[in-house]
Amino acid sequence: MFQTFETTSNPAAGAARLAMLRAELARRGLDGFLIPRADAYQGEYVAPRDERLQWLTGFTGSAGFCVVLPDVAGVFIDGRYRTQVKSQVDLARFTPVNWPETWPGDWIAGHLDRGTIGFDPWLHSEDEIARLKETAGSGITLLPVDGNPVDAIWQDQPGPPQGRAFAHPVALAGESGAAKRARLAAVLRAEGQHAAVLTLPDSLCWLLNIRGADVPRNPVLHGYGILHDDARVSLFADPAKFDAATRAHLGPEVALAPPDAFPAALDALTGPVRLDRSFAPVALRQRLEAAGIAIVWGDDPCRLPKACKTEAEIAATRGAHLRDGAAMVEFLCWLDTEAPKARLTEIDVVRALEGFRRATNALHDISFDTICGAGPHGAVIHYRVTEGTNRRLGRDELLLVDSGGQYVDGTTDITRTIALGDPGDQARMAFTRVLQGMIAISRARFPRGLAGRDLDPLARAALWLAGQDYDHGTGHGVGAFLSVHEGPQRISRLSEVPLEPGMILSNEPGYYREGQFGIRIENLIVVQAAPDLPGGDDRRQYCFETLTFVPIDRRLIDVAMLSPGERTWLNAYHAETLAKLSPRLSAGARAWLEQAAAPL
Repeated sequence: MFQTFETTSNPAAGAARLAMLRAELARRGLDGFLIPRADAYQGEYVAPRDERLQWLTGFTGSAGFCVVLPDVAGVFIDGRYRTQVKSQVDLARFTPVNWPETWPGDWIAGHLDRGTIGFDPWLHSEDEIARLKETAGSGITLLPVDGNPVDAIWQDQPGPPQGRAFAHPVALAGESGAAKRARLAAVLRAEGQHAAVLTLPDSLCWLLNIRGADVPRNPVLHGYGILHDDARVSLFADPAKFDAATRAHLGPEVALAPPDAFPAALDALTGPVRLDRSFAPVALRQRLEAAGIAIVWGDDPCRLPKACKTEAEIAATRGAHLRDGAAMVEFLCWLDTEAPKARLTEIDVVRALEGFRRATNALHDISFDTICGAGPHGAVIHYRVTEGTNRRLGRDELLLVDSGGQYVDGTTDITRTIALGDPGDQARMAFTRVLQGMIAISRARFPRGLAGRDLDPLARAALWLAGQDYDHGTGHGVGAFLSVHEGPQRISRLSEVPLEPGMILSNEPGYYREGQFGIRIENLIVVQAAPDLPGGDDRRQYCFETLTFVPIDRRLIDVAMLSPGERTWLNAYHAETLAKLSPRLSAGARAWLEQAAAPL
């Protein structure tokens, strides 16, 4: 099993750890400290060594941060985690703070008139600290510190990850590493920049056509890179992670050196040097400024090219989704047989689903720990079942299963909400509204230049008309055998990045009633050029191709609520699912799918 079920949150330890941290801060003359869920590479996912937020507070979510002050410690969480955080932190010691509705600077100003707040300059970007300074008030000083105070008191902190690096085939990438380096170096030269510093793990892996194993579930490598304007790359990563074949794959224009050589390499650069304000750690700006090297702020040059997948990547991803879809159908067939026996628990379901994916003999890892929430657990948006929370599947309730696989040819992410008996009319109507939102995104046709924020309302319209909504984005970007959450593309109220052909995104509206149930339906989609329409204007438009093919539970649909167009889309989707997956299924699963994909 890739997934485990131990309890990693320990609220009971929070009080003692918080007291130790405050004592360490007092020893250093600090009035407070920022603890992000981040590492020195600024990726979304972190290794166990860097789980400082979890170690201190007990909160295990994939986003958030803590601000420790003398008399209060705020744990800032977004809408995905507002139910989860209540059960994971000691609420007598830590105060959940809704973010981004409340900005940390404003919160600090409300609790501290004057003082010095420390931060680790390797764990925060320039943008983060600049926004904090703007709102924290004139009496607050933000001070970068050497040596993280949490590390000083974390006695059993894990060591750095030692996952091996390996080559990603050009046939799947669709472009060689040399071609990518040359393409991006030309951009640097055109903008008068001599180098760009790269820290994001998936940027490095994409640029060099390599993968790694330094964070759970996502095949990325920890390291720093300097892309020079002559297309050379200086890569700073543990050489022990690279065997001879992977070093040969990198080629002679990629120089590998250990991480401790990185600071001296920065000092030796000739400016201007490009840094991304959103991701480059503050420590990089400090080092370059101290060396007198000119800095130019600009986007990580890999992010947008990485997001726009090649034809080879899209073709490979289609194959991965069909393989994964067949495993999902085998699982759903099994679930429909076993659930009525009233013996299954959430852990049983997670184990079975991973087993069906493993049976493909192509699973590299799961994309993330499977979210399997029965009844009220479905309302915990990023619920992770443990031995302590494991719940038996009940009768007449909903089961939400959000999962995915990492395959060498693609990354999958799919959510299905399943009826266990008859969950009632209120759940059925809410499910149908969520389905209407998912269909609206799937059918969308939109002019070039629109961003995710422009499409996000389409997914919410049916819920809004019923006075309902959900507190997460409608879709995130997805990598090609890389991170299951990938930027800069997303479908969200906050997204201003125009959608472009080749971008893969999730399409996952939802609805949640705390203590009762959760609903989410998710397919992955890819942006493509829309075909011309008779009588249409002469302007470029885009649409989405659906990548995920797994039936949607017809037992939860109030058919009378669907428009003719929505019904037509769903029937066509199910017919295509049946045609694509039937040859890949066992006889029993094929018979089940014929019923599950029958027309409405």
